[in-house]
Formats: sequence, C-alpha cells, structure tokens
Amino acid sequence: MTARNEKVSQTRTPMKKQITAFIPYSGQDFTRATVAQLQQIGLVAKISLLTTRETVPSIEGTTVLGVQSLLGSQTRALLAHRARTRYILFLLHDTAIDLGEHALERFVQVADMTGAGCVYADYVDLKEGARTPHPVIEYQSGSIRDDFNFGSLLLLRTETVQSAEREIRSPDVTYAGWYSLRLALARRAPIVRVGEFLYSKIESDARKSGEKLFDYVDPRNRQVQIEMETAATLHLKKVGAYLAPAFAPLRLDRDAFPVEASVIIPVRNRVRTISDAIGSVLKQETAFSFNCIVVDNHSTDGTTEIVRDAAARDTRVIHLVPERLDLGIGGCWSRAVDDERCGRFAVQLDSDDMYHDATTIQKIIEAFRKEKCAMVIGSYRMTNFQLQEIPPGVIDHREWTPENGRNNALRINGLGAPRAFFTPVLRTIKIPNVSYGEDYAVGLAISRDYRIGRIYEPLYLCRRWEGNSDADLDIARQNAFNHYKDKLRTFELAARQRKNRAARKSRA
Repeated sequence: MTARNEKVSQTRTPMKKQITAFIPYSGQDFTRATVAQLQQIGLVAKISLLTTRETVPSIEGTTVLGVQSLLGSQTRALLAHRARTRYILFLLHDTAIDLGEHALERFVQVADMTGAGCVYADYVDLKEGARTPHPVIEYQSGSIRDDFNFGSLLLLRTETVQSAEREIRSPDVTYAGWYSLRLALARRAPIVRVGEFLYSKIESDARKSGEKLFDYVDPRNRQVQIEMETAATLHLKKVGAYLAPAFAPLRLDRDAFPVEASVIIPVRNRVRTISDAIGSVLKQETAFSFNCIVVDNHSTDGTTEIVRDAAARDTRVIHLVPERLDLGIGGCWSRAVDDERCGRFAVQLDSDDMYHDATTIQKIIEAFRKEKCAMVIGSYRMTNFQLQEIPPGVIDHREWTPENGRNNALRINGLGAPRAFFTPVLRTIKIPNVSYGEDYAVGLAISRDYRIGRIYEPLYLCRRWEGNSDADLDIARQNAFNHYKDKLRTFELAARQRKNRAARKSRA
C-alpha cells in the first residue's frame, strides 16, 4: 500500500450533524473536557448544559439551561422541545466521560440499523488510575425496575422522545422524569444495548453491592419511591399488566397438617451462624404446635454435626439431607415444603439470621388468620455480626399498599423478610431451583392471584457480614442476578397480561 493510499484510508467521511447533546453541569472542569470532545465530532450540532445551580461558569459554544432536577420532568420536557436533530445524546450523570474511538458514530449506526428509541453501551470504570470493564445487561420487557443500569451515556431518537413526552403529560416530578420517559420509550421502540465498551467514566458510587441493596427502602428516599411507583403503575396500565385490587378467596383450614407452622432453614456451610438461627426458633412461644425443618445441603464445615445434635436434643428440629446434589436454596425449600412433616404455614429463616424475639411465629400466623392471605411478609432490622444495628436500620417496606403493592412489586428488587407461605399454595406454585431471586419469583406469582399480608414491626435480625452471599458481588455476578430478576419480571408481565386478556374475554 502506498503512503498516499494509507492517507486516504485513514480519512473519515464527513457525517451530517445529527445529535443534540444534553450534559449535566455543576461547574466542574471535567465538563469542559467532555464538551471539547463533542465539539470535535462532526455529528454534534448543539450542546446544552443542564444545571441546578443559579450560576455556573460559561463554556464557549454551549447553551446553559436551568433545571430543578437533572432527572425530573423539566429535563424530560427540554429534551423533547429543544432538540431539532434526529438524535439526542443524554448524559445521565454529572461525571467525567472519555469517548472511545468513533463511539458516537457507533451509537448512531446501531440506532439507524435497529430503529431503536434508546441505545446504550458497555463502558469502562475509571477509579484511581485503574480501568475496569463494566458490561451492562440487555433490556427486556421486565426491565422496569427504576435502578436499571444504562451506564451514563444514552442516544435517544428525538421523534420517539417527543411522542413519549406528549403521552406522559404528568404533573411535575423531581425524580421520575427520566424513568417515566424510558418506560414510554420502551412502549414505542426497541431499547438496544451495544455490547462494546464505547466510553469510559468515573464511577461515583464506590459502595459495595451489599450496601446499595437497600436504597429503595431507605425512608430518606420516600418521595423518590412515590414518584417512581406512580410512573411504573402508569406503564403497567399502558401495557395491559396492571392488576386491580381483587383477590382469590382462600380456605386456610382445609386439609390436615402435622403442625400449624414449620420454620424452614436451608443451610450450607454456616457453622458460625446455624446454632443461633435454630436457637431463635426453639425459643418461640406459640399457642400452636410448630417444628423447624433444616435442609442441610451437604455441608462440609461442621454445620451437619451441629444440626444433627440439635435434632437429637429437640424433636421439633427435623434434619433433612437431600439426596440430590444439584439443589439451590429454592430446591431446598421445595424439599422441605413437600415433606409430609411440613406444617400448614411455612415460615422463612435464613441460616445467617435470627428472629427478633420469641413472638415472631405467633404474630405471623395471626396475620394469616386476620388477613386471610396466602403469604405474609414481615420487617427486619439490619445488624452486624454482633447484632448491633447498622444503616439503614429497620427495613419495613412501607411502600407496600394493599391496593397497589402487587403492581409496585414489579418495580422494586425485593418484597422483604421474613416471608411465610400458606403451604398448599406454595406446593402448587413451585419454587425455582436457584439460590438468588427464588423468593421474589414466588412472591410475584402469589401476588398475581392472592392477597399478601404485611407486618411492619421488626420480626427478624438480618446480619450483614463477610459470609453473606450478596455482601460484595463482582460485576459479572451483579449482572447475572439483575438479568435473572428482570427475566422473572418478564415472565410475570406476560402472565398478568394473559390474566387480564382472559378476564376481558370472559366478560365479553
């Protein structure tokens, strides 16, 4: 190849200015660097800086737009009304961005090929000079949780944004503007992930995965949750998956059971905690009979001996060792629930944790009787290994309401603990044989038809320590877990849509 041919092959073909960029701006210097990158790219026609501050230093070649909140309805309206180009580039977070080679061209190329309403991509985390690849996951119909990770850089189709904004027309919101927009975008066009690392960003939230789990139930975030629930409920109505507050009746006294309640503890290699868990069960004071079924999933660290000794000392402790070697937590639950010694109500206790006091089981069974429900969910207190309370303290899921709880359950990441079930219903539904999300899957399925009761006082001590399975997950496991829960939501959305179609057909 000649030198002249080499020069020609490296020349970039000019591209039409197709993008209006909207970037958060708090006066930081890194925004100038982002602007400079965009100004060098022929695709970008205009750059608007979104700020919540009264005054910020100007940046040449940009327009400053004041907003009350970066992710509120005011920003959503600006995206729809200010863009005059085919696409909108929206930076979700006020952070430093470093675009990869031809990154924006790739965003546009994928949007053109797929007709997407939104395109997002994998990225690289920058922290203290280190570069860590951060793949994201595919968007699916069940990806309606409000904490879905799109990364920080999005390419939106302007006409789809404008159509969505006309439909939403909701009252002003401070937090749910972007959330309501992306749900509306998903109703109109594909949301597409590019599985390529198209940019780098500074990760601003350095907390471990286990510390982020409970943001959605932090009382300080209550107004956020109210807005998000409103947006999610509207979306469910639009896609035909909303369920009105009408529930199937239950006969709780049908059939005979050996005991009224069984506490079920799946366990594998929890030699440090299993004695405390079993002990908190045996201390329970009830007006009915109960037992404790410990499903020992082939422990190798001394747990088996502890459980065996407990069963020898107290006949209420039942030590089950499954024959199968492929059981997850869900499979262990199924083994216990299907056992002939299981009681009328099956009550959860994790092998790491303990009941709050001696009245827990009594309160749970009373809730079943009072509310005539198929599932009861309590509240718990977060503690360290020494049982000292740690933030955020009590997790009570007060976002749940009898009228809309089962709809809002599709938005959030969990339903709470401890969980208890009417055994005949649980035996019918079956529990996925996995070790993450199995309780969420069952809760969604039960809520589709039956009432769920709630107890808002702490019944449970949830110990956070280095042995917890979700204490500090790497990106691959976080993605796997999030993808699985989104898949559960996808299944549940389809089931609820079918349920509603069948109901309409029967009324016709």
